[in-house]
Amino acid sequence: MTQAIRIHQTGGPDVLCWEAVPLSAPAAGEVQVRHHAVGLNFIDTYHRTGLYPLPLPAGIGLEGSGVVEAVGVGVGDFKPGDRVAYAGGPPGAYAECRNLPAHRVLHLPDAIDFETGAAMMLQGLTAAYLLHRTYRVQAGDTVLIHAAAGGVGLIACQWAKALGATVIGTVGSEAKAVIARAHGCDHVIDYSRENFVSRVRALTAGEGVPVVYDGVGRATFDGSLDCLRPLGMMVSYGNASGTVPPFDLLELSRRGGLFLTRPTLANYTAKRDDLVALGQALMDVVASGAVRVEVHQRYALRDAAQAHRDLEARRTTASTTLLP
Repeated sequence: MTQAIRIHQTGGPDVLCWEAVPLSAPAAGEVQVRHHAVGLNFIDTYHRTGLYPLPLPAGIGLEGSGVVEAVGVGVGDFKPGDRVAYAGGPPGAYAECRNLPAHRVLHLPDAIDFETGAAMMLQGLTAAYLLHRTYRVQAGDTVLIHAAAGGVGLIACQWAKALGATVIGTVGSEAKAVIARAHGCDHVIDYSRENFVSRVRALTAGEGVPVVYDGVGRATFDGSLDCLRPLGMMVSYGNASGTVPPFDLLELSRRGGLFLTRPTLANYTAKRDDLVALGQALMDVVASGAVRVEVHQRYALRDAAQAHRDLEARRTTASTTLLP
């Protein structure tokens, strides 16, 4: 048995239950990981509310770090005692210990501590594919990154800056603006006080940006399109403010032949080789110090409901960990 957070119905944070669950020996192709830290992400709230449905009852959580306790038949890349981290499916990271497919797990170098490993994986791998695969950021680009003080935002802003880009970030308060400026943003727009479209146009001499990375969704979608230059790319990768309503594709041509994509980490890491390559890029940039992954909030794993309340109320910045 192990202790874990489970949901038996969808709804608000109160549906998160701390309970004992069975834990078998790892099956063939699996590793058993004893968590040292678990990451908190907005997608966890989508699973909890049913926006992204799971078969119930279910565990939730998509990233963690810890030590391998046992391996199943056929696992050759890992052994008991290895330090590891992972992100992505299947859900169930909100647990003291769990089994998961070995091909979804990465070795965690000694230079990166467990909390950083748990906090960086989902957000960092997301930043990795956004910046290196969805739209390959080049030196001299000017990019717009929404929610610049959030988990993905802080990593993406620093990483884009390290790649030689000029980074424009949006935030919702002056306190978050201070954080964004300290993490790679050349220009910070507080959208609670100013129109981000007008400001982006002014900063780019009316041209617009080649790419917008938008994890906010409904509240920023139309404005993001207005920030793009002709043939620019709109990357909508999250729904923090709600899902984007039905959209007329003719708008893309009216606004300059724009590109629109709705990528997911699962698509970009479906193949083991792609996961390893993106993971290595992330671990290298973090170990080098070019990207700092900062944990600003910590909760006991059993207190995951309060962590969800704070996340949804926008009371968190940077990364958050749940500690078993």
